Amino acid sequence: FDKAFFWSPDGKYIAFYEFNESRVKEFNMPIYQGNLYPKDYRFKYPKAGEENASVKLYCYNINSGKRVAVDGGEYEYIPRLKWTEAPGIFSFIRMNRWQNKLDLMLAEAESGKTKILLTEKNDAYIEITDNLTFLKDKQHFIWSSEQNGFHHFYLYNMEGKLVTQITKGDWDIDNLLGIDEKTKTLYYISAESSPMEKDVYAIKLDGSGKKKLSPNKGTNSAFFSKSFKYFVNYHSDANTPQTVTLHSADGKLIRILEDNNELKNTLKNYNFSKKEFFTIKTNYDVTLNAWMIKPHNFDATKKYPVFITVYGGPGHNTVNDRWDGPNYLWHQLLAQMGYIVVSVDNRGTGFRGEKFKKCTYLQLGKLETEDQIAAAQYLGTLNYVDKNRIGIQGWSYGGYMSSLCITKGADVFKAAIAVAPVTNWRFYDSIYTERYMRTPQENASGYDDNSPINHVKKLKGKYLLIHGTADDNVHYQNAAEMINALVKANKQFEEFTYPDRNHGIYGGTTRLHLYTLMTDFIVRNI
Repeated sequence: FDKAFFWSPDGKYIAFYEFNESRVKEFNMPIYQGNLYPKDYRFKYPKAGEENASVKLYCYNINSGKRVAVDGGEYEYIPRLKWTEAPGIFSFIRMNRWQNKLDLMLAEAESGKTKILLTEKNDAYIEITDNLTFLKDKQHFIWSSEQNGFHHFYLYNMEGKLVTQITKGDWDIDNLLGIDEKTKTLYYISAESSPMEKDVYAIKLDGSGKKKLSPNKGTNSAFFSKSFKYFVNYHSDANTPQTVTLHSADGKLIRILEDNNELKNTLKNYNFSKKEFFTIKTNYDVTLNAWMIKPHNFDATKKYPVFITVYGGPGHNTVNDRWDGPNYLWHQLLAQMGYIVVSVDNRGTGFRGEKFKKCTYLQLGKLETEDQIAAAQYLGTLNYVDKNRIGIQGWSYGGYMSSLCITKGADVFKAAIAVAPVTNWRFYDSIYTERYMRTPQENASGYDDNSPINHVKKLKGKYLLIHGTADDNVHYQNAAEMINALVKANKQFEEFTYPDRNHGIYGGTTRLHLYTLMTDFIVRNI
């Protein structure tokens, strides 16, 4: 979140966070543009295993001016705060540093006294969502959890007792859209049809009467009116730009608000190929979802080079049946230049249940890289693929993955592009990294065994490393240390730095320059 104060519904109180960052170490970056002497930009940034900000909760009474400290007990993080429907009562979530124990707390605004409403534990980690909803009857709340192995909705009473599990099945919900308390109906998005698809559903709070409201296959999102009589649906699929429609609450189409026909007709002039979905059974006995774009004049008797695009991070999918905008257009360009473009969702990605997502716990990069290498090996067995011309590219976590693939998979990949990659999780922030890895002090081998820096001696193919010097998310330090390791190992590579650009590497013609750079590298090396 980006706001640390929260008004009560009746306007009588403000609950707020107080941060003490005095013991958090600073990170600094030089800012070059417009400065004769580079400006030294410094900011607090707790890296994995380092000191976090200490956080406390307070509540302020607007009428009396009284400030009350909230008794939060023992915790490391307070990731969410939300007022209940009961006057003067708010909730907050507290978590331990490992993020595998969570308490949903209730607090009294006047006294600061608290009690535990619900506790959840996990062998790996607990995902935080914004699905928590307190009902206007002041007797119940909605909670979402992976406690049974898949992400589902649960109805609890205000004593923390489970009333019923609302959604059930071997599939994951995504997010809550709203609750019509008059009809006792919950509206939500789920991946019940497929990990690659998202649909709008309605279900009664007792778990009965489930109905899919979105009519079209692909990816849907929705916004409901306050009365819950209508919703606006946003739909796209892998080969079709977004369409916006208005529906009644039962899913019936009322009118098309935006058909995007101008864009759709324009795209017809470019001989695009269809993005096709398929699965790969790896030698690790795992089935992975994937998509492929073939050249528009594809000839199965010919051999084609393959370009794999990857992200691969926890819970994040790239194999989605939805319109992917600029990336889709770039991939179509590469297909028209004679490349088969592929993306594969490795183990650790989302919407296939907790076991599939959390199997990478404490060893980020290991299983994910094994899957990408296995996928490339499978593609190399296809009659129309040139197994000696397979490349891979990724950004951020994807850059981490492509760096591991070109080193650990040196005999499989001919070239790799890493944009703004993490090169050692020791350099990344505490909250994200420790959720999946615990601290470096506790899990040194987990950090080091799958750091690309420690595998550079294996590099055989062409490697392009790209980073912005003002990246305040994945710091340029990651690139600098990777460069040092490559130089020490006497490995030749290409590197391009974007001064003063952040993690997004954009502004003016920057993106055009970046994608031209990557396209040229692909043409020269794959």
